[in-house]
Amino acid sequence: MADIATREAYGLEFSTVHWNLTAPALYEEAIKRGEAKVGANGPLIVDTGKFTGRSPKDKFIVRDESTENLVDWKSSFNQSMTPDAFANLKAGMRAFMQDRDLFVQDLYVGTDEGYQIPVRIITQYAWHSLFARNLLIRQAPTDSPGLYTVIDLPGFRANPDRHGSLSNTVIAMNLKERLVLIGNTEYAGEIKKSLFSIMNYELPQRYVLPMHCSANHDDKGKVAVYFGLSGTGKTTLSADPNRILIGDDEHGWSNAGVFNFEGGCYAKVIDLSAESEPEIYATTQTFGTILENIGYDPDTRVPDFKDRSKTENTRAAYPIGHIPNASKTGRGGHPKDIIFLSADAFGVLPPISKLSREQAMYYFLSGYTAKVAGTERGVTEPTATFSSCFGAPFLPLRPSVYAELLGKKIDQHQVNVWLINTGWTGGPYGVGSRMRLSYTRAMLRAALDGELNDVPMVTHPVFGLNIPAHCSGVPSEILDPRNTWLDKEGYDAQTKKLAEMFKKNFKQFEASVSETVIKAGPY
Repeated sequence: MADIATREAYGLEFSTVHWNLTAPALYEEAIKRGEAKVGANGPLIVDTGKFTGRSPKDKFIVRDESTENLVDWKSSFNQSMTPDAFANLKAGMRAFMQDRDLFVQDLYVGTDEGYQIPVRIITQYAWHSLFARNLLIRQAPTDSPGLYTVIDLPGFRANPDRHGSLSNTVIAMNLKERLVLIGNTEYAGEIKKSLFSIMNYELPQRYVLPMHCSANHDDKGKVAVYFGLSGTGKTTLSADPNRILIGDDEHGWSNAGVFNFEGGCYAKVIDLSAESEPEIYATTQTFGTILENIGYDPDTRVPDFKDRSKTENTRAAYPIGHIPNASKTGRGGHPKDIIFLSADAFGVLPPISKLSREQAMYYFLSGYTAKVAGTERGVTEPTATFSSCFGAPFLPLRPSVYAELLGKKIDQHQVNVWLINTGWTGGPYGVGSRMRLSYTRAMLRAALDGELNDVPMVTHPVFGLNIPAHCSGVPSEILDPRNTWLDKEGYDAQTKKLAEMFKKNFKQFEASVSETVIKAGPY
C-alpha cells in the first residue's frame, strides 16, 4: 500500500486502493464486479461497450510553453487543450475517484534501462489493471521525477464546456505534468497508445527512433523489424516459431539496437485459427490472457473467433511470455532488414519488392494500406489509408523528424528495406484473392535469409519498385502483380489510380524532404 503522501498526490485519500494486484486477484475482482467472465481454458472474456477501438477525435495534448514549439499542431491528431481546461478535468476526475475502489499498477515502458519510463496506471476497472499489467513491464518503479501517471476512469463523463473536450469522452495528455487522463471509454487500448505517444514525444529528443513495428531475430541474433497498420500482418508474421520474438507492436531503435516498449502483446484475433497462427491461438487458451469483444458459446465459454457481430477489432492481450519463443530480454541488435507491410486491397502493389533508401523514406512517410469494402458502413470499394510513419495518430512531433532518424539509421547500419503486400492479388478486393499467408512467409523467409540479394530484379513501370524475378516456394507468375490479372487494362487503370492517391497524399511532405525522396514515389 502506498504511503499517505502518495495517496494525497493522486486524490485517493478516501478511496479503497488495490495496489499491484496479481493476475489471480484481478480475475477475482473483475468477476466480482461483473466486469468479465472466465472463458474455456482460462482466459478472461470482456466487452468494451460501445467503444471497440480508439477514439482519436477525443484525444488532446495540453498546449503550453513546453509543447508549443515541439508538437506538430498542424496534425489533425494533435488537438490542443488549454492548461486551465486540463486543470478542470483533473479536478473533476479527483472528485470522481473519491470513495471508489481503484486499482493501481506500478510498471515500466521500455526494456532498455537507459530509455525506459516508469509509469503508474490508476484504473477504475480491475480488468483494465490486468490489461496494463499484461502489456507493460512488471517492475515496480520508485516515485522518480521521470514518473508518468495514467488515470483511467471509464465511468467519468467529461463536460465539453468545462473540460475543453469535444464530447463526454476524453483522452488528455499533459506532457509537462507527465499525466494522462482518460474518461468515458471502456477500451483499454487507450492506455497502451497514450504511453506510445509519450515515447514518440520523449525519445527522438535523445536520438532514439520510436517505431510502430514488431521485431524478431534469428538464432544468430540477426534482427528484422516489421512496420504496418492494423490488419497488415505485423503480429502474425513476427510470431515465427523459427525466430525469437522481441515484441509485436512498439519498439525503440537506439545506438545499442532495438528494444521493446512493452512486456506483452495485443493481437487482433478475428478469424484466428490454430492451423494458421498456432502460437497466437495458444495464448487464447491460457490463464491471464484477456479476450476483448469476441463471440463465444454462453454455456461452454468456447471462443468463436469468426464471430464479428460485435466488431472486426477483436483482440487478445497477453504477457509476451505466453509466446514460447519470446525474447527474455526484449532487446536485440541493430536491424539488418526492415519490412513495410501493406494490405493493398486495390491489388496493385507487388507481393514483395526491395526499396532504395529514398524509397524507404517515401513509403515510411506514406504509411500506406487499404480498407476493404464492407468493413465500414458506406465503404463499397477499396479505400486508401495513409498513416505517416505507420502510426500518425501517435506522433506528437512532425513526421519528418521520425523519417530523418530512420534515414540516418538505415545509412549507418546498411539496412535492407522491403515492401511486402499482404493484400490482394489477381484483382482488387471482390475480384482477386488475398495473398496466401504461406506465400508471404516464403517471400519473407527468402528476404531475411539473403536469398533475394542476388536475384535479378524487374522494375515496376509506375511505382519504380524492384521486384524479384523468382523466389523459392512462390510461383513466379504472382511476383509481378500485372501477370495475375486477367484484365490487363484494368490493372493499368487501377495502378494509375493508386499512384495518383500516393502523389496527392505526399504533397504534405514535399517541403520537408529532398527532391530525391519526392522522386522515389510513383511516376
